[in-house]
Parts: sequence; structure tokens; C-alpha cells
Amino acid sequence: MLKNWDILGGINTWLWVLPMKMSTKGRYGLRLMVSLASHYGEGPVPVDTVAQEQGVSANYIHVLMGTMKVAGLIRSVRGPNGGYELARKPTEITTFDVVSVLEGDTVPVECVAEPGTCPRAASCPTRDVWCQVASSVDSVLKSMTLQNLVEHQRGQDSTPNYSI
Repeated sequence: MLKNWDILGGINTWLWVLPMKMSTKGRYGLRLMVSLASHYGEGPVPVDTVAQEQGVSANYIHVLMGTMKVAGLIRSVRGPNGGYELARKPTEITTFDVVSVLEGDTVPVECVAEPGTCPRAASCPTRDVWCQVASSVDSVLKSMTLQNLVEHQRGQDSTPNYSI
């Protein structure tokens, strides 16, 4: 692995210039989970509430939540008071848990997860860069819980009120 990487201020800055993108599944799914986390302890959250809060269609919510339900991250409740709720506390679900369920591997190139896919993997001069990028991404995602994101959101939503 490369040590003391210092291009554009380090690997974290360098991540911003890489041509990697997360799909809408990962981006929207994480937002939906933050919405459920913000309602944790209140019972099932109706799909209409989540759709309104996040600007995501009810149909797409059902698709994403189905995947997360199979993974054991959420529970669904049917009926007039039904909806979705977290299966564990928001402090116990990391952003890595959500993103990896919806996106799969978080590696920038295939040879990081599967070295056998590239005949150059053992001697490739750039593979260490991609391994370090993948490790950094995973480290960031594993370091943040849904509760961290809820607290961050609440901090941003609390703008001072100067009206008299």
C-alpha cells in the first residue's frame, strides 16, 4: 500500500476528482434510511411521509425498502398504520451497511475486490492507489451511523429565528 499519499492535499481531496459515482439507489436509499432514523421510536413511518420528506416516489421507495428489508435493515408493517421502520437502532446501522446493500462493493475498480480479474494485478503500479481509495471510502462509510446523519441534519435545520 502507498503511504503518505499527498496529491492535491491527500487521498481525501483526491477522491473528489475521481470519476466514480454512486447510483440513485445508494444516494436515495441512504436518504430514506436517515428519514426512518429521524422517526426512530415513533413506530412505522408511512411511505407517503417518507416520499414527501425526501422527494422520492412511493414506487421507488418500495423497491429500495424491499432490498433493505431482505438485508435485515428495516421492517415493514402492513395496514392503515403501516409503513417502514428501522430493524435496529440508528446508532447500530452504519452508512456502509446501507450503501453496501444497495450498491454492492464500494471499490473503484474490479481488481481491488477480485485480483484474479486482471492478469496485471500482482505487478500493477496503480492497483495500490485503488486499494487505498477503496479502503478510505469504506473507512468513512463505516465511521458514520444513521444517528450521526440525523444529528447533522438537525443541526443544519436549526437556523436561528430573529423575528420579533
